Amino acid sequence: MKNLLKKSGFIILPAALILSVVSCSKSDTPAPVVNPNLNGNITLTTLQAQVDSLQKEPVSQTELNTILYMREEEKLARDVYTTLYNKWGSTIFTNISAAEQTHMDALLMLINKYSLTDPVGSNPVGVFSDTTLQNLYNQLVAQGNTSIPEAYITGATIEDLDIYDLNNAVTTIDNKDILLVYDNLTKGSRNHLRSFYQNILKVGATYTPQYLTQAEFDAIINSAMETGF
Repeated sequence: MKNLLKKSGFIILPAALILSVVSCSKSDTPAPVVNPNLNGNITLTTLQAQVDSLQKEPVSQTELNTILYMREEEKLARDVYTTLYNKWGSTIFTNISAAEQTHMDALLMLINKYSLTDPVGSNPVGVFSDTTLQNLYNQLVAQGNTSIPEAYITGATIEDLDIYDLNNAVTTIDNKDILLVYDNLTKGSRNHLRSFYQNILKVGATYTPQYLTQAEFDAIINSAMETGF
């Protein structure tokens, strides 16, 4: 995936996948590893109460931009996983796509709190307001449609990118409510990355991080699943 994205503090660096791919079909694909804690146990009602309890602070344009961008980036994850589930029928995709919907809903809390215009609106699966994310969606679906190992690698790539962008975003944010939401999103994304990596190994493929450093990636996959609200 060769993209250069630089927008409001989000930097997507071009990188090459270093992988070993094993061809698989639905009939001979090992059962996926599915962890019930994929979402970090984010409970939207609890998170909403926490967000509401925090004072509405002045918000910079950079902070606003990250909220809007992350809302669509979480949609990208949900939409890719929905599409790949329809292609391969692997339960990890339908489970994590449901978790990504929760992530989208968490960001919508911030959009509503700060009276922003939602970039997702009524856009259907695979349609994005941000042209870079639209192109990225198209590339990721094309990659994931080639084989089940590539589908799992696509999932790992999305979570790798998501964690990278969230980590960068928090360096520009001081609002407690935004940081609270992002912290929970990052926990969930680390869980997703762990799960996809387990499935990559199970089908005999490998994944090298494209956005996180190798040390950051290793620290995630070698640690336990996390919980949030």
